[in-house]
Amino acid sequence: MEGRSGQLDDALASWLLTVSIPVLIFVISFTYLSWFPKCKSSGNRHTAETDFDTTKIQVSKILIHPIKSCKGTSMQEARKWCIINARDNSVITARQFAKMVLIHPRIVRDPSSPNEGHLEVSFPEDSGCEAFSVPLNPREDELSHMQRVEVTLWGKKDIEGYICPSLDGRSPSTILSQYFGYSVHLVIKGPLPRKCPRTPRFPDLDAPSYFQDGFPLLILSEESVTAVQDKVRQMIGKQGVQEAWAQQELVVERFRPNIVIKGAGAPFVEDNITELAITSDREPADGALSAIYLVSKCTRCLMPNVDTVTGIRDNAVPYKAMITFRKGLDPARVNFPCLGCNGIFTREGVMRVGDQVHVRQIGFV
Repeated sequence: MEGRSGQLDDALASWLLTVSIPVLIFVISFTYLSWFPKCKSSGNRHTAETDFDTTKIQVSKILIHPIKSCKGTSMQEARKWCIINARDNSVITARQFAKMVLIHPRIVRDPSSPNEGHLEVSFPEDSGCEAFSVPLNPREDELSHMQRVEVTLWGKKDIEGYICPSLDGRSPSTILSQYFGYSVHLVIKGPLPRKCPRTPRFPDLDAPSYFQDGFPLLILSEESVTAVQDKVRQMIGKQGVQEAWAQQELVVERFRPNIVIKGAGAPFVEDNITELAITSDREPADGALSAIYLVSKCTRCLMPNVDTVTGIRDNAVPYKAMITFRKGLDPARVNFPCLGCNGIFTREGVMRVGDQVHVRQIGFV
């Protein structure tokens, strides 16, 4: 997720990542491209047989993931925390502990609170773990009393974190350690800036990031997920794809997008947009300009194989399906399949489910 023609400052980034209704995004006022040039699908890329109708693309779902790798929250109108191994301060993800996806964080806004609300964390009923809450936005004086740690993600120790205290009852570290079966901590991102990685298309990228693997946004279309599901059904009985997938739906939540779109009439439209913006009928025609830049493909690991309802990892789906026709799209990681595109946002605005997606610039991401 990246691009660059305007930057968010740290205060805006913090606000965005803790907002629940509405979420931060962008509103534009000018004309948009209504049709892509004809492209034709040849294996992994689109070349001239598929038309994307950009006049009907809408936001169909918005998901936030307050705690990295835990359950996402669907918002009708929007990662500031992570869980670390207490032994070495490394970030734990559902790649290592699949049942993280069953932990449910929920942002509760309260403008009258000095912390603007709290993060409420709950667990499956059979876990024996009670829910807890932590401050949404700890003040500077509160951070000074919290234990500071250097958090390691993907082998890099470049994230300032603070171990979260509980608002009441047992500490988050104690409760989460019970759930995991070993010692862990819930950590909130500190104010020290962390930057998104630069990409071949955007070598001068200078955008903020929190506990994401790389970028603050992931855009994915419903049609792309359907295309993967169709491929899965073609593979039933092969490469470990179970018969159950003849009926089972491949839900978009497995791929952990932030903004889900639909309406282009063909899959992988997000591969062909480099800049988009969002408006609604509520906004004036001359509203403030804004944009989302799509800057890189999202390469995929085995994490989408984890069922978001049961926390059980499938041995084949969807990874083995994606690898058959979505590999080689990222020149930096040619052996991994890609689905969805990473992005960055530049200005404040309001986005809700049903809003119109406007294509401002096309090109192969």
